[in-house]
Amino acid sequence: MVSWKGMYFALALFLGSFFGSIFMLGPFLPLMFISPAWYRWITDCIVATWLTLPVALLEMVCGAKVVVTGDGFVPGERSVIIMNHRTRMDWMFLWNCLLRYSYLRLEKICLKSSLKSIPGFGWAMQVAAFVFIQRKWEDDKSHFEKMLDYFCDIREPLQLLIFPEGTDLTGDNLDAIHDITVAYPQNIPQTEKHLLKGNFPKEIHFHVQRYPIETVPTSKEELELWCRKRWEEKEERLRRFYEGGKRFSAAGQSIVPPCKSELRVLAVKCASLLYWTVFPLGMLALLYLYSFAQWYFAAMIVFFVVQQKIFGGLELIELACHRCFKKQQKFHDTKEKID
Repeated sequence: MVSWKGMYFALALFLGSFFGSIFMLGPFLPLMFISPAWYRWITDCIVATWLTLPVALLEMVCGAKVVVTGDGFVPGERSVIIMNHRTRMDWMFLWNCLLRYSYLRLEKICLKSSLKSIPGFGWAMQVAAFVFIQRKWEDDKSHFEKMLDYFCDIREPLQLLIFPEGTDLTGDNLDAIHDITVAYPQNIPQTEKHLLKGNFPKEIHFHVQRYPIETVPTSKEELELWCRKRWEEKEERLRRFYEGGKRFSAAGQSIVPPCKSELRVLAVKCASLLYWTVFPLGMLALLYLYSFAQWYFAAMIVFFVVQQKIFGGLELIELACHRCFKKQQKFHDTKEKID
């Protein structure tokens, strides 16, 4: 049976992402043709405000408790995050950890490409430049490398959630790899249907292991062995967690303290709940009262659908704009050298 908490959780997330994509992100889309770097910074900040909503809903409405142990994060550093997938919702629960220990605007997620078609959620993910893949490394390798090069060119210190096997994790692109083990001592919601029924996790435990990039192997074969060893350690860590006291560390806290106090986190969660409750209602009133808002609303929906059909997604348009600016810059630099 669907619970009111589950319905409120799903409806709040959908309406926030749907109206946010159109009325908050939409006006800034032309900026990608002027300055991709500024477009990326502004839209990342806007998307990050929405990412605080599921954190607030999980903890303040659904009563979930978050426990982070291990190394923690160094805020602002460039890293790859590898994490076990206990449920289909782990990637969203990770935001509860990152809100405290990092900056939500820096996180990018590697997702299957079919998700970009979802109205609201998928549109916002495109604007946020999440990395969409086909699950075929031969096809995805070139796109993946282009996206990483783009983030490096604009000096965006991203934190990318992905399983890194077969990926170049060396050189100047990264500072560290964060190996995160997530576990649920009590109920474990496997899919979105469980959340709709009100089956939210009572506690979410994250154990963070930070590996400086200098300690990570460079060759493909050694990297695969390194990843396999990390996964074996993860399985053993999970076994001890569920067979023992259902905690990763007796201390119950990370070695590196969070970059935000719990008071600040509470303030962010309260502001998020208030804003994302009022904002959709305000946009509905705007659509009801003004015809120009209705025309804009319809035009943006058509735009989001058509651009994906023709170009494949906003993140690809952004990438093309950046390559164009980069070529122009190289041309001007060459011309200045000749002159």
